[in-house]
Amino acid sequence: MTDFIQPFHFQTPGTMQVEWGGAARLGALLADMYDERDILVVTDKFLHEAGVIDPAKASLAEAGFRVTVFDDVVADPPEEVLERSVVAGRAAGCDIVVGLGGGSSMDIAKLVAVMMNSDQALPAMYGIDNIQGGRVALVQVPTTAGTGSEVTNITILTTGASTKMGVVGRQLFADLVLLDGALTVGLPAIQTAATGIDAMVHAIEAYTSLNKKNPMSDLLAREALRLLADNVVAACEDGTNRKAREAMLIGSNLAGQAFANSPVAAVHALAYPLGGHFHVPHGLSNALMLGPVLRFNSTAAAPLYAELADVVMGQSDADTQTRSTAFVDFMDNLMTRTSAPRRLRDVDVPESSLPLLAQDAMKQTRLLQNNPVNVTEEVALMLYGEAY
Repeated sequence: MTDFIQPFHFQTPGTMQVEWGGAARLGALLADMYDERDILVVTDKFLHEAGVIDPAKASLAEAGFRVTVFDDVVADPPEEVLERSVVAGRAAGCDIVVGLGGGSSMDIAKLVAVMMNSDQALPAMYGIDNIQGGRVALVQVPTTAGTGSEVTNITILTTGASTKMGVVGRQLFADLVLLDGALTVGLPAIQTAATGIDAMVHAIEAYTSLNKKNPMSDLLAREALRLLADNVVAACEDGTNRKAREAMLIGSNLAGQAFANSPVAAVHALAYPLGGHFHVPHGLSNALMLGPVLRFNSTAAAPLYAELADVVMGQSDADTQTRSTAFVDFMDNLMTRTSAPRRLRDVDVPESSLPLLAQDAMKQTRLLQNNPVNVTEEVALMLYGEAY
């Protein structure tokens, strides 16, 4: 061990614009950046039919862009949704892709931008740095404060009946990210809680990741956790609270940058099978598994949990183990205060499915290798049992 900084690599999108109501100026922003004028907006039907994307569409049209909307994105998107979105974009001759929505819409937008001008087969892209070539222009506009997908180089797809696989590559970083807190105002309390906890999981796992943890990701993770912990309850209690909504969106963004460079671990590995088999929303899946994994990891991560306790609870003279335990308890209490479901049984996951979930979690080797403590199938089953 030395006190020297070990070499590390840090990447993030090129430009970020933070502006309340900024979606209504999206056309002007993009007109200054691009000569191209054919845009594919990737979103979901709820946002489209509810009019959430209307200000952005109107702004783009006013700036002279021709807009095609693909609104068939669903939670835990399967490969066929991606394939249909690529067909729609190619048919319209689109040369700019805008992901406008939650994590699923932004994840699909990333790969659409790659596949618009590529003949590479999707299966060949799965894994890390397997994408060949470049992409068309890519812009991301989140409508939730949780996934951080707008600033990550990762896309997660559902393959087959229930398995999730990831594509990781530098091409998936956006050219421009627009953070417009006004777009998150209509998010119901339970989604606000689940996505907010999801973002906190990103920060915690980035801070404790066994691989690629670095000073920049640490800095982002700490500030993300502070913003999120200070504001998630207020955002749940009053969805129109602008201060809380903006803080949550920036916190989620910082956490996304942190885990894009210091990857997540067992919480996510155990959360993915819940989405694949029972369609539990990703943020809620993470919230359900956070407590058990925090307690399990504390045997190795106590010094880091103690540092995070100082971030969310203030400086303390208590010893490391006391502060670590206090941090785990703080997160438990915070999740309870948001009124999010706390048990697998509360979201209709049958107890008989736990062995299958544990077996499937073992397939997430890309994530499990980052956990501070080794997770075997037996450990995974124990953690699901604790969460049940």
